[in-house]
Amino acid sequence: MRELVLHCREAQAEALSDALLEAGVLSVSVEDADFGTEEERPLFGEPGTEPEVQAWDHNRVVALLPDGADPAQLLAQAAVEAGLDPALFEGWTLRDVPDADWVRLTQSQFGPIQISERLWIVPSWHRDDPGVAEAIAATPEASIHIELDPGLAFGTGSHPTTHLCLAWLEAELPQGANVLDYGCGSGILAIAARKLGAGETLAVDIDPQAVQASEDNARTNQVELTAMLPEGLSDGTFDVVVANILSNPLKVLAPMLAGRVAPGGALVLSGVLERQAEEVAAAYAPWIALSVWRARDGWVCLSGRKA
Repeated sequence: MRELVLHCREAQAEALSDALLEAGVLSVSVEDADFGTEEERPLFGEPGTEPEVQAWDHNRVVALLPDGADPAQLLAQAAVEAGLDPALFEGWTLRDVPDADWVRLTQSQFGPIQISERLWIVPSWHRDDPGVAEAIAATPEASIHIELDPGLAFGTGSHPTTHLCLAWLEAELPQGANVLDYGCGSGILAIAARKLGAGETLAVDIDPQAVQASEDNARTNQVELTAMLPEGLSDGTFDVVVANILSNPLKVLAPMLAGRVAPGGALVLSGVLERQAEEVAAAYAPWIALSVWRARDGWVCLSGRKA
């Protein structure tokens, strides 16, 4: 396969990317052409916020071409559709993309993860790996391991925020507690809660693919939980509410999530950077006093109990 590589300014990047996809390329990525130089400029954004800029000052646009496609023709068509002068992109180049098993290559980045002395997360593609079995067997305290296939959902256990929530559940979860995992992704937190002794457990996400992944992973791990979209969540409170999302959505959801915590119950939040901890805690202060339970790699887990 081949990639078409060209450069454009910030104002052209979004329209050109959309036009290339309309013209028939397989994928498009936009990179900072100044990466690694003194002109490099980071871009940040979170769900629920509109970024001030859509691209960098100087952009490298990389389009993956279908076999047999004429790059000049595709680019000319895209430029017309985007309302841009084709002469702006005369310096385009082609580069070969080596054949690879991209699924296996991506999976190789995620190995088994030891959360605590007794809790392991084992990706499904390591199920039959003898080295994994030996590693778990060498840890006498390892009594719980979760087999996980995230599919298209977030949650492999490798991100610090997921690790923090898992560690809280392993250390603090009351036996028999009913649990709400809001923003469940792959279902990893809900499944861990059940394996660690939780009672009725609900996994909620706005993404239908996450709901499906949670159901599939629960079945694989032979635990019972109920996964659903938010509109399926009925009235009621929970002994433990855990939400691993991001700071802005967490602040917006504060009244709802706090209202789902039973009197004396625990609220556990992550997806929060250390510098964001105070403002997230302030959003929940009218209902629950939150404090940093633990930090990891610049991220924090906030927790507190409802009076």
